[in-house]
Amino acid sequence: MDKISLTEDTVNAYCAYLEHERRLSALTVKHYRRDLSLLTEYLSPRSVMEATPQLIRHMIGKLHAKGLGERSLSRLLSAWRGFYQFLIRRQLMTNNPCHDVRSPKIKRNLPHALSPDRAQQLMAELGEDALSLRDHALLELLYSSGLRLQELASLNRGDIQWDEHTLRVTGKGSKTRIVPIGRFAEEALKVWLGVAMERHPEATALFLSRHGQRLSMRSIQQRVSLRAQQLGLDDHVHPHVLRHSFASHVLQSSGDLRAVQEILGHASIVSTQVYTHLDFQHLAQVYDKAHPRAKVKTKKDNSSSSE
Repeated sequence: MDKISLTEDTVNAYCAYLEHERRLSALTVKHYRRDLSLLTEYLSPRSVMEATPQLIRHMIGKLHAKGLGERSLSRLLSAWRGFYQFLIRRQLMTNNPCHDVRSPKIKRNLPHALSPDRAQQLMAELGEDALSLRDHALLELLYSSGLRLQELASLNRGDIQWDEHTLRVTGKGSKTRIVPIGRFAEEALKVWLGVAMERHPEATALFLSRHGQRLSMRSIQQRVSLRAQQLGLDDHVHPHVLRHSFASHVLQSSGDLRAVQEILGHASIVSTQVYTHLDFQHLAQVYDKAHPRAKVKTKKDNSSSSE
Protein backbone atom coordinates (compact mmCIF):
# COMPACT_ATOMS: atom_id res chain seq x y z
CA MET A 1 0.00 0.00 0.00
CA ASP A 2 1.35 3.41 -0.92
CA LYS A 3 2.17 5.90 1.77
CA ILE A 4 -0.65 8.32 2.42
CA SER A 5 -0.16 12.00 3.02
CA LEU A 6 -2.86 14.37 4.23
CA THR A 7 -3.88 15.64 0.81
CA GLU A 8 -6.51 18.34 0.53
CA ASP A 9 -8.89 15.85 -1.10
CA THR A 10 -8.52 13.41 1.81
CA VAL A 11 -9.13 16.12 4.39
CA ASN A 12 -12.12 17.46 2.42
CA ALA A 13 -13.61 13.97 2.22
CA TYR A 14 -13.24 13.50 5.97
CA CYS A 15 -14.73 16.92 6.73
CA ALA A 16 -17.66 16.21 4.39
CA TYR A 17 -18.22 12.95 6.28
CA LEU A 18 -18.22 14.83 9.61
CA GLU A 19 -20.67 17.43 8.33
CA HIS A 20 -23.12 15.27 6.39
CA GLU A 21 -22.99 11.85 8.08
CA ARG A 22 -22.05 12.69 11.66
CA ARG A 23 -23.87 16.04 11.37
CA LEU A 24 -21.31 18.01 13.34
CA SER A 25 -21.57 21.79 13.36
CA ALA A 26 -19.59 23.92 10.92
CA LEU A 27 -17.51 25.28 13.81
CA THR A 28 -16.61 21.78 15.04
CA VAL A 29 -15.64 20.71 11.51
CA LYS A 30 -13.44 23.80 11.25
CA HIS A 31 -11.68 22.81 14.49
CA TYR A 32 -11.18 19.25 13.25
CA ARG A 33 -9.66 20.55 10.00
CA ARG A 34 -7.22 22.65 12.02
CA ASP A 35 -6.37 19.63 14.19
CA LEU A 36 -5.51 17.61 11.09
CA SER A 37 -3.19 20.40 9.93
CA LEU A 38 -1.42 20.09 13.27
CA LEU A 39 -1.08 16.33 12.70
CA THR A 40 0.60 17.02 9.36
CA GLU A 41 2.94 19.55 10.93
CA TYR A 42 4.08 17.24 13.72
CA LEU A 43 4.38 14.10 11.58
CA SER A 44 6.38 15.80 8.82
CA PRO A 45 8.31 14.47 6.98
CA ARG A 46 6.61 11.17 7.88
CA SER A 47 3.38 10.09 6.23
CA VAL A 48 0.10 9.40 8.01
CA MET A 49 0.78 5.66 7.80
CA GLU A 50 4.05 5.99 9.68
CA ALA A 51 2.38 7.28 12.84
CA THR A 52 2.68 4.96 15.86
CA PRO A 53 1.15 5.16 19.35
CA GLN A 54 4.58 6.24 20.63
CA LEU A 55 4.73 9.07 18.09
CA ILE A 56 1.20 10.21 18.93
CA ARG A 57 2.00 10.22 22.67
CA HIS A 58 5.18 12.20 21.96
CA MET A 59 3.20 14.75 19.94
CA ILE A 60 0.58 15.11 22.69
CA GLY A 61 3.37 15.54 25.25
CA LYS A 62 5.02 18.29 23.22
CA LEU A 63 1.75 20.14 22.75
CA HIS A 64 0.98 19.88 26.46
CA ALA A 65 4.44 21.26 27.27
CA LYS A 66 3.64 24.21 25.00
CA GLY A 67 0.62 25.00 27.14
CA LEU A 68 -2.25 23.33 25.28
CA GLY A 69 -4.98 22.47 27.81
CA GLU A 70 -6.52 19.10 28.56
CA ARG A 71 -9.78 19.83 26.75
CA SER A 72 -7.97 20.94 23.59
CA LEU A 73 -5.70 17.89 23.69
CA SER A 74 -8.67 15.60 24.18
CA ARG A 75 -10.45 17.10 21.15
CA LEU A 76 -7.23 16.85 19.17
CA LEU A 77 -6.94 13.13 19.91
CA SER A 78 -10.61 12.65 19.07
CA ALA A 79 -10.11 14.32 15.67
CA TRP A 80 -7.03 12.24 14.88
CA ARG A 81 -8.61 9.01 16.11
CA GLY A 82 -11.70 9.64 14.02
CA PHE A 83 -9.63 10.45 10.96
CA TYR A 84 -7.69 7.19 11.19
CA GLN A 85 -10.96 5.25 11.61
CA PHE A 86 -12.19 7.00 8.48
CA LEU A 87 -9.10 5.79 6.58
CA ILE A 88 -9.54 2.26 7.94
CA ARG A 89 -13.16 2.15 6.71
CA ARG A 90 -11.88 3.19 3.29
CA GLN A 91 -9.33 0.34 3.50
CA LEU A 92 -6.44 2.79 3.27
CA MET A 93 -5.06 1.73 6.65
CA THR A 94 -5.29 -1.35 8.83
CA ASN A 95 -4.67 0.04 12.33
CA ASN A 96 -5.37 3.18 14.32
CA PRO A 97 -2.24 4.57 16.05
CA CYS A 98 -4.44 6.67 18.36
CA HIS A 99 -6.50 3.70 19.54
CA ASP A 100 -4.49 2.96 22.70
CA VAL A 101 -3.53 6.56 23.45
CA ARG A 102 -5.51 7.83 26.43
CA SER A 103 -7.00 11.29 26.43
CA PRO A 104 -5.69 13.57 29.19
CA LYS A 105 -7.88 13.59 32.27
CA ILE A 106 -9.99 16.73 32.20
CA LYS A 107 -10.48 18.57 35.46
CA ARG A 108 -14.22 19.06 35.75
CA ASN A 109 -14.99 22.53 37.03
CA LEU A 110 -18.46 23.29 38.27
CA PRO A 111 -20.30 25.73 35.99
CA HIS A 112 -20.81 29.21 37.35
CA ALA A 113 -24.44 30.15 37.97
CA LEU A 114 -26.00 33.39 39.15
CA SER A 115 -28.39 33.50 42.08
CA PRO A 116 -32.06 33.90 41.06
CA ASP A 117 -32.01 37.49 42.33
CA ARG A 118 -28.95 38.41 40.28
CA ALA A 119 -30.32 36.71 37.20
CA GLN A 120 -33.49 38.77 37.46
CA GLN A 121 -31.46 41.95 37.97
CA LEU A 122 -30.13 41.57 34.43
CA MET A 123 -33.64 41.83 32.99
CA ALA A 124 -34.89 44.82 34.96
CA GLU A 125 -35.29 48.38 33.65
CA LEU A 126 -33.29 48.17 30.43
CA GLY A 127 -34.97 51.13 28.75
CA GLU A 128 -37.49 51.76 25.97
CA ASP A 129 -35.20 52.32 22.95
CA ALA A 130 -34.95 49.63 20.25
CA LEU A 131 -31.58 48.21 21.37
CA SER A 132 -32.70 47.99 25.00
CA LEU A 133 -35.91 46.19 23.99
CA ARG A 134 -33.86 43.75 21.89
CA ASP A 135 -31.36 43.14 24.71
CA HIS A 136 -34.20 42.63 27.17
CA ALA A 137 -35.75 39.98 24.90
CA LEU A 138 -32.51 38.08 24.30
CA LEU A 139 -31.58 38.10 28.00
CA GLU A 140 -35.04 36.85 28.98
CA LEU A 141 -34.87 34.11 26.35
CA LEU A 142 -31.37 32.96 27.36
CA TYR A 143 -32.48 32.59 30.97
CA SER A 144 -36.00 31.34 30.17
CA SER A 145 -35.00 28.50 27.84
CA GLY A 146 -31.35 27.72 28.63
CA LEU A 147 -30.11 28.26 25.08
CA ARG A 148 -26.54 28.01 23.88
CA LEU A 149 -25.06 31.17 22.37
CA GLN A 150 -24.98 29.74 18.85
CA GLU A 151 -28.56 28.51 19.18
CA LEU A 152 -29.75 31.98 20.18
CA ALA A 153 -27.84 33.71 17.38
CA SER A 154 -29.25 31.36 14.71
CA LEU A 155 -32.93 31.76 15.70
CA ASN A 156 -35.42 32.97 13.12
CA ARG A 157 -38.78 34.66 13.66
CA GLY A 158 -40.57 31.57 12.38
CA ASP A 159 -39.01 29.38 15.10
CA ILE A 160 -41.42 30.73 17.71
CA GLN A 161 -44.66 28.77 18.14
CA TRP A 162 -46.78 31.37 19.92
CA ASP A 163 -49.86 29.17 20.40
CA GLU A 164 -47.82 26.49 22.14
CA HIS A 165 -45.47 28.89 23.98
CA THR A 166 -42.49 27.01 22.62
CA LEU A 167 -39.42 27.59 20.49
CA ARG A 168 -37.84 25.38 17.81
CA VAL A 169 -34.08 25.25 18.42
CA THR A 170 -31.35 23.78 16.22
CA GLY A 171 -28.56 22.57 18.49
CA LYS A 172 -25.34 20.61 18.20
CA GLY A 173 -25.15 18.17 15.30
CA SER A 174 -28.01 20.06 13.61
CA LYS A 175 -30.43 18.33 16.01
CA THR A 176 -33.75 20.10 16.47
CA ARG A 177 -35.57 20.27 19.78
CA ILE A 178 -38.60 22.11 21.14
CA VAL A 179 -38.14 24.14 24.32
CA PRO A 180 -40.66 26.10 26.40
CA ILE A 181 -40.68 29.90 26.54
CA GLY A 182 -41.44 31.55 29.86
CA ARG A 183 -44.10 34.23 30.19
CA PHE A 184 -41.66 37.09 30.74
CA ALA A 185 -39.54 36.03 27.76
CA GLU A 186 -42.62 35.76 25.55
CA GLU A 187 -43.80 39.23 26.51
CA ALA A 188 -40.34 40.72 25.89
CA LEU A 189 -40.15 38.97 22.49
CA LYS A 190 -43.51 40.36 21.40
CA VAL A 191 -42.44 43.91 22.27
CA TRP A 192 -39.09 43.52 20.46
CA LEU A 193 -40.66 41.94 17.37
CA GLY A 194 -43.16 44.75 17.15
CA VAL A 195 -40.25 47.18 16.77
CA ALA A 196 -38.13 44.88 14.57
CA MET A 197 -40.88 44.06 12.10
CA GLU A 198 -41.77 47.74 11.72
CA ARG A 199 -38.17 48.67 10.99
CA HIS A 200 -37.05 45.56 9.08
CA PRO A 201 -40.14 43.65 7.89
CA GLU A 202 -38.16 41.59 5.36
CA ALA A 203 -35.67 40.18 7.90
CA THR A 204 -35.91 36.53 8.95
CA ALA A 205 -33.49 36.56 11.90
CA LEU A 206 -35.03 36.95 15.35
CA PHE A 207 -32.35 39.24 16.77
CA LEU A 208 -31.03 42.05 14.57
CA SER A 209 -28.27 44.62 14.74
CA ARG A 210 -29.09 48.32 14.45
CA HIS A 211 -28.51 47.93 10.68
CA GLY A 212 -30.98 45.06 10.30
CA GLN A 213 -28.41 42.26 10.03
CA ARG A 214 -28.49 39.06 12.08
CA LEU A 215 -26.91 39.79 15.46
CA SER A 216 -23.58 37.95 15.70
CA MET A 217 -22.52 35.72 18.59
CA ARG A 218 -19.75 38.16 19.43
CA SER A 219 -22.22 41.05 19.63
CA ILE A 220 -24.52 39.05 21.90
CA GLN A 221 -21.60 38.29 24.22
CA GLN A 222 -20.69 41.96 24.35
CA ARG A 223 -24.26 43.08 25.09
CA VAL A 224 -24.65 40.57 27.94
CA SER A 225 -21.29 41.57 29.47
CA LEU A 226 -22.12 45.26 29.09
CA ARG A 227 -25.45 44.78 30.87
CA ALA A 228 -23.71 43.07 33.81
CA GLN A 229 -21.14 45.89 33.99
CA GLN A 230 -23.88 48.53 33.98
CA LEU A 231 -25.43 46.84 37.01
CA GLY A 232 -22.08 46.57 38.76
CA LEU A 233 -22.26 42.79 39.03
CA ASP A 234 -18.96 41.34 40.21
CA ASP A 235 -19.52 38.08 38.33
CA HIS A 236 -18.08 37.62 34.85
CA VAL A 237 -21.42 37.27 33.09
CA HIS A 238 -21.63 35.81 29.59
CA PRO A 239 -24.45 33.99 27.75
CA HIS A 240 -23.42 30.54 28.99
CA VAL A 241 -23.69 31.74 32.60
CA LEU A 242 -27.41 32.31 31.97
CA ARG A 243 -27.70 28.79 30.53
CA HIS A 244 -26.01 27.43 33.68
CA SER A 245 -28.28 29.57 35.85
CA PHE A 246 -31.38 28.29 34.05
CA ALA A 247 -30.34 24.65 34.53
CA SER A 248 -29.36 25.09 38.16
CA HIS A 249 -32.53 26.97 39.15
CA VAL A 250 -34.93 24.62 37.34
CA LEU A 251 -33.19 21.56 38.80
CA GLN A 252 -33.25 23.01 42.31
CA SER A 253 -36.97 23.70 42.02
CA SER A 254 -38.09 20.53 40.22
CA GLY A 255 -35.43 17.88 40.81
CA ASP A 256 -36.29 16.55 37.33
CA LEU A 257 -32.91 15.77 35.78
CA ARG A 258 -34.35 14.22 32.61
CA ALA A 259 -36.51 17.23 31.84
CA VAL A 260 -33.54 19.58 32.25
CA GLN A 261 -31.49 17.30 29.98
CA GLU A 262 -34.16 17.48 27.27
CA ILE A 263 -34.47 21.26 27.44
CA LEU A 264 -30.70 21.80 27.39
CA GLY A 265 -30.28 19.40 24.47
CA HIS A 266 -27.63 17.26 26.18
CA ALA A 267 -26.99 13.99 24.34
CA SER A 268 -25.88 12.35 27.60
CA ILE A 269 -27.38 12.83 31.04
CA VAL A 270 -23.81 12.86 32.40
CA SER A 271 -23.48 16.41 31.05
CA THR A 272 -26.61 17.44 32.96
CA GLN A 273 -25.58 15.76 36.20
CA VAL A 274 -22.98 18.44 36.86
CA TYR A 275 -25.86 20.69 37.94
CA THR A 276 -26.76 18.26 40.73
CA HIS A 277 -23.39 19.14 42.25
CA LEU A 278 -24.35 22.81 42.24
CA ASP A 279 -27.57 21.88 43.99
CA PHE A 280 -25.65 19.77 46.49
CA GLN A 281 -23.36 22.70 47.30
CA HIS A 282 -26.42 24.80 48.10
CA LEU A 283 -27.88 22.02 50.28
CA ALA A 284 -24.55 21.59 52.07
CA GLN A 285 -24.45 25.29 52.91
CA VAL A 286 -28.00 25.18 54.25
CA TYR A 287 -27.12 22.09 56.31
CA ASP A 288 -24.00 23.69 57.78
CA LYS A 289 -25.97 26.75 58.83
CA ALA A 290 -29.08 24.98 60.12
CA HIS A 291 -28.07 21.65 61.66
CA PRO A 292 -26.83 21.94 65.27
CA ARG A 293 -24.51 18.95 64.89
CA ALA A 294 -22.95 20.30 61.70
CA LYS A 295 -21.62 23.56 63.10
CA VAL A 296 -17.98 23.90 64.00
CA LYS A 297 -17.74 24.84 67.66
CA THR A 298 -16.13 28.18 68.47
CA LYS A 299 -14.14 28.94 71.60
CA LYS A 300 -17.22 30.65 72.98
CA ASP A 301 -19.30 27.50 72.39
CA ASN A 302 -16.69 25.38 74.17
CA SER A 303 -16.53 27.70 77.13
CA SER A 304 -20.30 27.74 77.41
CA SER A 305 -20.54 23.95 77.40
CA SER A 306 -18.00 23.66 80.23
CA GLU A 307 -19.93 25.97 82.60
